[in-house]
Amino acid sequence: MPRSVNAVASRARRKKVLKLAKGNFGSRSNVWTVAKNTVEKGLQYAYRDRKNKKREFRGLWIQRINAAARLHGLSYSEFIGKVDAAGIELNRKVLADLAMNHPKAFAAVVNKVK
Repeated sequence: MPRSVNAVASRARRKKVLKLAKGNFGSRSNVWTVAKNTVEKGLQYAYRDRKNKKREFRGLWIQRINAAARLHGLSYSEFIGKVDAAGIELNRKVLADLAMNHPKAFAAVVNKVK
């Protein structure tokens, strides 16, 4: 009796990977073995960078708060220390948004903590 192989599942698995590899340069998008490696590495990067994205945004918020606080004569660390001491429960994301898009509201926060 001939060997039975599940060609339907094999083809579906390969099609799924090749679909994920779409848009890559050259053989990375249409040669199975190369595309498989590309997709695996891409998924590793995606997993890692979902964590790094949070880290990078926090750094960006800190830079924006620091720049806005210095316009009012405070450093970032002084400002955050005074915000905590005053009991204002605004996180860095909200403070950075105020600093960028609502300077008057940020100035009100600074005046409150001074």
